[in-house]
Amino acid sequence: MNPSGNGYDIYDLYDLGEFDQKGSRSTKWGSKTELQSLACSARNLGIGICWDAVLNHKAGADYTERFSAVKVDPKDRSVEIFAAREIEGWVGFSFPGRGGIYSSMKYSWHHFSGVDWDEARKKNAIYRVASKRWSDDVAHEKGNYDYLMFADLDYSNLEVQKDVLRWGEWIGSQLPLWGMRLDASKHYSADFQKKFVNHVRATVGPQIFFVAEYWSGDVRVLMHYLQKMDYQLSLFDAPLVGRFSRISRTGEDLREIFDDTLVGNKPAHAITLVMNHDTQPGQSLEAPIASFFKPLAYALILLRDKGQPCIFYGDLYGIRRGVKNPMTPSCGGKLPVLARARKLYAYGEQCDYFDQANCIGFVRYGNLHHPSGLACIMSNGGASQKRMYVGRSHAKERWTDILGWHPKTVIIDKKGYGIFPVSAMQVSVWVNSAAEGRESLQEPFEEKIYEN
Repeated sequence: MNPSGNGYDIYDLYDLGEFDQKGSRSTKWGSKTELQSLACSARNLGIGICWDAVLNHKAGADYTERFSAVKVDPKDRSVEIFAAREIEGWVGFSFPGRGGIYSSMKYSWHHFSGVDWDEARKKNAIYRVASKRWSDDVAHEKGNYDYLMFADLDYSNLEVQKDVLRWGEWIGSQLPLWGMRLDASKHYSADFQKKFVNHVRATVGPQIFFVAEYWSGDVRVLMHYLQKMDYQLSLFDAPLVGRFSRISRTGEDLREIFDDTLVGNKPAHAITLVMNHDTQPGQSLEAPIASFFKPLAYALILLRDKGQPCIFYGDLYGIRRGVKNPMTPSCGGKLPVLARARKLYAYGEQCDYFDQANCIGFVRYGNLHHPSGLACIMSNGGASQKRMYVGRSHAKERWTDILGWHPKTVIIDKKGYGIFPVSAMQVSVWVNSAAEGRESLQEPFEEKIYEN
């Protein structure tokens, strides 16, 4: 990996910042020793480590090789632009700095299916190795979306399979992993991915969690992939991100927020999110979300009973460096409150009040160990209110908005109902003012972690 790279320009899977390679021993993030120390400290704090596995390609080859290749149409990779001819590609990986430690595998042109640079002619294009075919169990975008970048690994090659499977077992022996994220999973063989998941669980532990980054706005595509993977992993709910983006900017019907989403169809396999590093402003999959809508979206993924939510670092801490337009923490700084509310109150059965186009609500009733419950109401239009049932056991309780965005106190009547208001284009989360943990919701959150 380039010492300044973020990890997607992957060179050597077996080098975690241990060997003097490509001008540095450490990665951009530090040395292997520091990584292992961090992982152990995280484990002791009850924090799981999820490894971002970049298995689609390799970059930064040690030398070039000549081989026969076919130039293909970048808009439709099934279309050949000219007949096969010899090119010179960066496909030779001998890892001299590692010297065969952990793996003796060396990579040559026959371990790859394509490249994007002909060194002999100094030309950039997508070249398929002439004796190869693109994988057919990948996304069908651009005719065939096997090729993404750099030197594209060929998972029909048994040597490649064996080496990467061995790496999956090895990485689990080096770090106390909780799970893995499979980067760019729509760009390489789903059959191999299934084999990889099964192998890691068999050798590292059956509890290892897997999430695949298969980015598609079409929920049918995601469900087909899940089926092909025998439902052995989870997926990021890209269609949900798209709906958040569109409804936040158009004022469309909130009752349709979960239509055609993964959490609406296969909730046990849905990682729900509002934004990530690819959809933030200025990135390749930018999906702008109106600022007023961010807390509504986070309430919908954090406080409901379906999906496994994922908070974007940039929303929690802001993005202050290396960007044209810095971002402050989203949700008016209230995202930590919503996250704490999930831990304290988002339990038990759920009742939806999706009965108005621009104002929806839901109630969580709590359980034996977390009996407080909550009532959430949101509007992407004008101010509104809803009469919602929270349970007779809460009669006479005084409920207030934990976000502090609505000043009213709601008294629960003897039948267990309350009339819960919300201001225009806002969300309010109502909880008994005497509920356990209320005082901890407003504890200071240190967002300026890089200023110390």
